[in-house]
Amino acid sequence: MERTWRWFGKNDKITLAMLRQIGVEGIVTALHDVPLGEVWKREDIHALKTYIESYGMRWSVVESLPVTETIKYGGPDRDQQIEVYQQSLRHLAEEGIHTVCYNFMPVLDWARTDLLHANPNGTSNLYFSIPQFAYFDIYLLKREGAKEDWERFQALGPDGQPNGRDILKEVEVLKQTMTPEKDHELVENIVIKTQGFVSGNFKEGDEHPLALFRQLLALYEGIDRAQLRENMRYFLEAIMPVCDECDMYMCVHPDDPPFQVLGLPRIVTCDEDIHWFLKAVDNPHNGLTFCAGSLSAGAQNQVVDLAHKYASRTAFVHLRSCHVFPNGDFTEASHLGGRADLIELARIFEQEEQRRATLPNISRLPMRVDHGMTMLGDETKGYNAGYSFLGRMFAMGQVQGILATVDRDLGIPYTQPGFFDK
Repeated sequence: MERTWRWFGKNDKITLAMLRQIGVEGIVTALHDVPLGEVWKREDIHALKTYIESYGMRWSVVESLPVTETIKYGGPDRDQQIEVYQQSLRHLAEEGIHTVCYNFMPVLDWARTDLLHANPNGTSNLYFSIPQFAYFDIYLLKREGAKEDWERFQALGPDGQPNGRDILKEVEVLKQTMTPEKDHELVENIVIKTQGFVSGNFKEGDEHPLALFRQLLALYEGIDRAQLRENMRYFLEAIMPVCDECDMYMCVHPDDPPFQVLGLPRIVTCDEDIHWFLKAVDNPHNGLTFCAGSLSAGAQNQVVDLAHKYASRTAFVHLRSCHVFPNGDFTEASHLGGRADLIELARIFEQEEQRRATLPNISRLPMRVDHGMTMLGDETKGYNAGYSFLGRMFAMGQVQGILATVDRDLGIPYTQPGFFDK
């Protein structure tokens, strides 16, 4: 697989010169300075692509070309926003970029409650605490119906099975320990630090983030799971002719976490969901970002089985892993641990890459290690949450070792870019 890295543009504190030294072949990025809902101009795409290529790498995947909220909830300007999206896709293809990772998560992109959760070895990881998230929903966001939703959730658990956990009781115990400072930190972790640089809905310095959050939630009143699915189908059916014309591969990112939150429907959480959207618009350009981390955060998902089943419709791979605790809380795991079994996933996707070796624009299967530990001073450098340098470099080293071993077993030549090149 092509070794790629998510890079947040020229303002990223991690430079392309640094990435070239650690064996990165492809860059995963976006036009982060273009406001939501505006066309990506070809000249802007060309300029960033040329800059990346000047460092000996290529722009492999767009992550993300955002799907605006109005497309997701079916607002009055949905068709106009789809036209904007179509034009951006054409401009990307004209510059030789043919893979777009996107998501269809309402309002909230990936969510964590603790961005620096201490590990026993002194590093830290991203962490999701169900009681903390429920406390945020009930007492900080003060969403109508939140208590009733969490009461139903606790009766079944995130995997849909009874677990006997009294989440509301845990929330009341937690409430006694919370302070205004802790409340502020929780809001920052859930709303600002994990959303602002990803979705564009929020940004650092927003004075009233919870008020804005409530406004966005209100847009989805009356939008249930069936309607959100229909809105996703509408979007995909509208853009597929352009994807066919331009040979553009759309790969949706699974919901993170892969269960319902904040009263919002989530529709890319499990085997049944993936099967639905692939069949709803059954086109080879409608595919999946196989994020092993997001999928492994759901106890209902057997990640290796899903990889076997959907490898042929996967256009992009995120190799990371989560550990799910018996109570449903989860944390990012070592890239050699957790529920995802990255060694077996590497084997599956390396074989899939060999199968598609002669196909134009998708002969290489891009992979990135995605999130990584915060370690050895990463926390002082101002990196985006989850996107440390040393922690991800450590993960990249682990995954490169996995790939080299798997390739040898499969008889596939393995090369390390940057060594002995003239």
